[in-house]
Amino acid sequence: MNNVITAQPQLPDADSLRANASDASQMLKALSHPDRLMLLCQLADGAERSVSELEDLTDLHQPSLSQQIGVLRREGLIEGRRDGKHMFYRVADPRALAILQTLYEQFCGANK
Repeated sequence: MNNVITAQPQLPDADSLRANASDASQMLKALSHPDRLMLLCQLADGAERSVSELEDLTDLHQPSLSQQIGVLRREGLIEGRRDGKHMFYRVADPRALAILQTLYEQFCGANK
């Protein structure tokens, strides 16, 4: 039998943990609003969706839709692309996408 000792990964120091916790907290605050979560769930597959598609899929209407999109953009969670008169959005932060995929599996799956 091989007695291989593997080193434990070094944990970040308290300052790094604090900074990471602050970043995570800020993201979770942005995710914690039901309307923003509904919007993000429609983008959780990584697809790009137009504002009109998001409006239809979530039953959110102006000005609330624009307000929530604005928050998500300011937080860096989504980014937009203009094509003529239409705006398209997608999830911009891969960490947020990973969280959204987990939330989708836990709360939006077929067994829920």
